Amino acid sequence: MVEPETFIFLADLAKNNRKAWMDAHREERDDALRNFTGIAITLHDYANRFDPSVADAKFNPRQSYSKFFQEARDRVGPGLYRTDVDVFANAGHPAEDVGYYLHIEPGNCHAGAGLFQPSKTALARLRSRLVDDPHGLDDVVTEPEFIEVFPDGLGTRKALGAVPDGFNRNDPAAPYLKMVGLGCRKDLPDALLLNDDMIDLLIPIFRSASPLVRYFD
Repeated sequence: MVEPETFIFLADLAKNNRKAWMDAHREERDDALRNFTGIAITLHDYANRFDPSVADAKFNPRQSYSKFFQEARDRVGPGLYRTDVDVFANAGHPAEDVGYYLHIEPGNCHAGAGLFQPSKTALARLRSRLVDDPHGLDDVVTEPEFIEVFPDGLGTRKALGAVPDGFNRNDPAAPYLKMVGLGCRKDLPDALLLNDDMIDLLIPIFRSASPLVRYFD
């Protein structure tokens, strides 16, 4: 699924996160992009086995993975480029709707579902849903199958120190409202992603995460 050269490129980029280096390695970059496109197509082709709504959704494989270049407002870390990539399988838009993902990063690969960098509009929708039905999300994350696959529960890339303005700090959804985006993950060894049959292992992970996606539909 993931080509060995893709891992090599990402590892080298992490050590040389500069425009001059990227410009000198366009061929390797383009090979990695083709790999991500192929993975996105595979996830979509097998989506009927974990979420038919994804299989039926409009699909553009080249818009189904995160880009290397980071806008200043979205920058993660000090580098100009991301050194990791998320390949998405969504019924909506990957930047606006909760969906499934495969995170590819040497030494830190994982898969699951979520929306970790929502726009302001998407974040407002997430929070509205949480306030409307906080116990529904509790039901999702306390299901035995969910706990077995995602023992760490829900996580976020950015947590607030307090409930955001306009919300009650005693709201049952308060722990989730402090999350600026959220999701679940199952860690995967790099070597596993090199296997052409990796999709057969991703499908049950995504199927276990599907109640989280449906909750936010």
